[in-house]
Amino acid sequence: MNLLYNILVFKAQILLPVIAIFNKKIKLFVDGRKESFTKISKLKGDNVIWFHAASLGEFEQARPIIEEIKNNYNQYKILVTFFSPSGYEVRKNYKLADVVCYLPLDTKSNAKKFVQQVNPKLAIFIKYEFWPNLLNELNTKQVPTILVSGILRDKQLFFKWYGGFMRKSLQAFHHFFLQDENSKKLLNTISFTNATIAGDTRFDRVSKILEQNNTLDFIDKFKNNQYTIVAGSTWPEGEELLINYINNNASVGEKVIIAPHNIKVDAILDLQQSINKKVIKYSDVIANKTEQPLKDYQVFIIDTIGILTKIYAAADVAYVGGGLKTGLHNILEPATFGIPVIIGNQYDKFKEAVDLVKIGGCISIKNQEEFTATFINLKNDENFRGLTGVINKKYIEDNLGATKRIMSYLINNKLLVSSNKKLKKNI
Repeated sequence: MNLLYNILVFKAQILLPVIAIFNKKIKLFVDGRKESFTKISKLKGDNVIWFHAASLGEFEQARPIIEEIKNNYNQYKILVTFFSPSGYEVRKNYKLADVVCYLPLDTKSNAKKFVQQVNPKLAIFIKYEFWPNLLNELNTKQVPTILVSGILRDKQLFFKWYGGFMRKSLQAFHHFFLQDENSKKLLNTISFTNATIAGDTRFDRVSKILEQNNTLDFIDKFKNNQYTIVAGSTWPEGEELLINYINNNASVGEKVIIAPHNIKVDAILDLQQSINKKVIKYSDVIANKTEQPLKDYQVFIIDTIGILTKIYAAADVAYVGGGLKTGLHNILEPATFGIPVIIGNQYDKFKEAVDLVKIGGCISIKNQEEFTATFINLKNDENFRGLTGVINKKYIEDNLGATKRIMSYLINNKLLVSSNKKLKKNI
């Protein structure tokens, strides 16, 4: 299996540049990786802590730890790598990282070159990114490596009879910080006991949102103290349900803010034209193209990125996209504001969604009938709406502390050295 894996990675390295000619996302994937080794060369001779995240969601799980290290151990340089363009393109200018780049494809030669060049003091992988050649190289170099906010499932290769080479790569991890008991039990079945159920660092991340100023003047003017739905990170299948609701069921005075996942001009125009209410776009507001006061519009389309978290603060109810066909987006951000959250029915891979649906803070829908009925019920029943939001807020509060547990481990095991001590370079 190890040989087969390396053959497949080698073939991918050859085929992806060809596919990139016809696919913009793959082109970003390929072209971005051409710069990785040049970027990490800037870290030569530094004491580096390396964080790896698959995409944007996993990066949010890394952020609380990065912030703690930067605040208290600023002698370290921070390297952040991404596998996906959707993560890299959004966070390539992240200020707390000294270098942000794509993770090279997991060939043996790339793994050896990458680890040797970065020479990290500590490697931190997020949630479920497991690259056997890189992990084996980290193990060979005896680089302390941990998994943060890990979540495991019995369908993964580690737990199959033919997954020996993947199980071997797990030996690189000094410790696994996991989200749930099931993940720990699965690791135990393959003889790994160096694990702690620490929870998900995203809870610590989203709880801090409440400490920041979440006011957006243009959102306040649009909302005008009216009942407001915020639909965040929407995809076409969810937008179809939302448009039907807006056109046929949204009452006078009910406001809807839509922040689509795809903000390309054509997609935004199609969305705008499909709505029969008065619609304004963020780009129109910025360009001062509003024909009427913002309070006179019923639907606000946010055709930009980076402000959705603040917009959730204005919501009475939130719909989070990606749970009907594609992967569910972050439901913890709206939940932290203590409001009901509606999602699609494809959420079983997201522990927080499973938990919140079970206890009633999150409502799952699978079709137009359920979507419309849910929003009408939440709009008309203020008591139900309030109780549902309280469930979400309490869930966030009950799950804080993962960052503190992980930092305590790193400090107690001397994987982080105080800035008043001289650091030794890896040999």
